[in-house]
Amino acid sequence: MAKNDEQPEKTGRLRQLAQAYRVTKQSDRFIGLILLGVFLVAAGAGFAIGWLVLGNWLPGAIMGLPLGLLAAIVVFGRRAEKAMYAQFEGQAGAAAAALGTLRRGWNVKAGVAFTKNQDLVHRVVGRPGIVLIGEGNPSRVRNLLTAEKRKHARVAGEVPIYDVIAGDGSDDTVAMRRLGRHVMKLPRNLRPAEVTDVIQRLRALDAMRPQVPMPKGPMPTNARAARAAARQAMRGR
Repeated sequence: MAKNDEQPEKTGRLRQLAQAYRVTKQSDRFIGLILLGVFLVAAGAGFAIGWLVLGNWLPGAIMGLPLGLLAAIVVFGRRAEKAMYAQFEGQAGAAAAALGTLRRGWNVKAGVAFTKNQDLVHRVVGRPGIVLIGEGNPSRVRNLLTAEKRKHARVAGEVPIYDVIAGDGSDDTVAMRRLGRHVMKLPRNLRPAEVTDVIQRLRALDAMRPQVPMPKGPMPTNARAARAAARQAMRGR
């Protein structure tokens, strides 16, 4: 019975890996050859080290194969992440998808504010406090962020509020691919219990808002999911 339960899970992971590979190949045509080359170089290096140190081909093979797989996984994860960001960069709602790379412990709410021009503000609550992320036209988004900071300050009290504009990395904006890391590097100002309290207080603010009409169409795939699928499938779990 346990084997039957594991089979669908393994199939799902392989399907997820195949999907990530197809998405990556759309913008990275030579990804297959690149991964093969990385595997062969890394596996060859491991084999050579094992042979030279221990003087036997078997330890070299045992060392080379995992090293080659690990190198291919790392390269695939990075290139898949780059391809996925390229796929949705410039689309409305892209920042919300980029925030999907945040680890557990962050409360992300997409589209807490918007304009008819599809300028959006997303909110992240975590140990730094409240982080408001705007995307769209920078000049319009700055005004929207200023208004949102005032609204949140009335509810959050002394909790620190940060504002970030997601873009291409120019003109004081943070590039989409760096957005998650930028948020995670903010200083830790709150204890976990205080984070929970802030989230509870913000629910009253959210209850008074109209529902945000998020853009139609498929939302970008979480890049971390592609890396996780690659690791799990390569390990055969």
